[in-house]
Amino acid sequence: MASAIMDNMYSYYLSTYGKSTVSRYDSHKKSELRSVYNSILKSNKESPLYKIKESGDVHRFAIDIKENARHLKNVIASLSVGDNLMDSFQKKSAVSDQPDIADAVYIGEGEDDGYADSFQLQVLQLASAQQNQGRFLKESSLDFEPGSFSFDLNTNSSSYEFQFNVNPEDTNRVVMEKLTRLFNSAHVGIRAEIMENDSGECALFLTSNHTGLSGNKTYLFQVMPNATPESLTAMDKLGIHRITSPASNAIFLLNGKERSAYSNTFTVNNVFEVRLNGVSTSDTPATLGFKTNADAVADNIQELVDSYNSMIGIANQYKNTQPESRRLLQDIGRVAKQFRQEFEPIGLDIQEDSTISVNREQLREAADSEHAEENFKVLDKFKHALSAKANEASIDPMKYVNKVLVAYKNPGKNFTSPYISSMYSGMMLDKRL
Repeated sequence: MASAIMDNMYSYYLSTYGKSTVSRYDSHKKSELRSVYNSILKSNKESPLYKIKESGDVHRFAIDIKENARHLKNVIASLSVGDNLMDSFQKKSAVSDQPDIADAVYIGEGEDDGYADSFQLQVLQLASAQQNQGRFLKESSLDFEPGSFSFDLNTNSSSYEFQFNVNPEDTNRVVMEKLTRLFNSAHVGIRAEIMENDSGECALFLTSNHTGLSGNKTYLFQVMPNATPESLTAMDKLGIHRITSPASNAIFLLNGKERSAYSNTFTVNNVFEVRLNGVSTSDTPATLGFKTNADAVADNIQELVDSYNSMIGIANQYKNTQPESRRLLQDIGRVAKQFRQEFEPIGLDIQEDSTISVNREQLREAADSEHAEENFKVLDKFKHALSAKANEASIDPMKYVNKVLVAYKNPGKNFTSPYISSMYSGMMLDKRL
């Protein structure tokens, strides 16, 4: 039972947050890590002893709090640059006049990057993954002799050996399902899936996670059957050793000069992260550059509000199953409500559920006005107050979950324990905590 709960918890974490983009604000100096560690010790030093109450979503709730607090801290960190108030909210924001062809994200340092404010891009070819399409076989039949088979999977950096069994009662689909689980659970950079046609047949498709080919490489992965006659025959029937769609590089014109990239996402001058979305259908290139100050300010404030709303959304989502979620709602919601009157002139309206709605037109007007710096003093206060609450939630997300108090510690007469760093970490390692 404990193992099943742990498996479900890790599956939820990986499926929900495992593919999250790592921000540069997720890396820290030694002094910053030491400060976080000391904050955790200080929090646990006076915290009462408790047990987590068993409920189906307590682990998900704690994970959601931790990850959303981390994202909120990163957003606030990205808006904490420059020497004055307006610099923080005027962080540059990229824009494309043909987003269906390409769009961009500004990844510079927030200062004068020394490069042109815009560039032109014409996409000639998108980068593609390698695909091996197997043969279509009757789903309910069995075209393989029962027995054990093996094959090798070669990539440009590693080699793997796979083995699978075929039982007399299996069908072609069952064999393909076994191989699909085998590939997908191995985490070797290949996604396997079963495709069907209208004739009651199915085939195994293999697709690489990566795109593009470097140098003189001709494949991203290669499936090679074992040298035994049985494995050769089985592989020939499966057909997954055939490269039906080879990987290709992205080809584009950057300011009129032809360039290529292994992926459809790449950087330009370490200032823009460009994502290619389609092939240009005309001779008119897409222009990518910076938004106006007012639009950039609106985007940055919208990002801050969206992160705040996500924390409020988590509290509202679990209010029926985690009674302590109301504490999270109060802690985060109170930050915004204290600025309610000051928010109204700049287009921010606090709703009944404590979320914030944004009137972007009113916000842009406030950013363009001669009193812009005065208008946005309240946002600076809001940002700092929100940062403090996000830090608290990140240090100890367990204070918001439903739990049973076991004993209070003797106030002022406790010692920090370096072996008890975080109940959240304990929860991730041992469900019995």
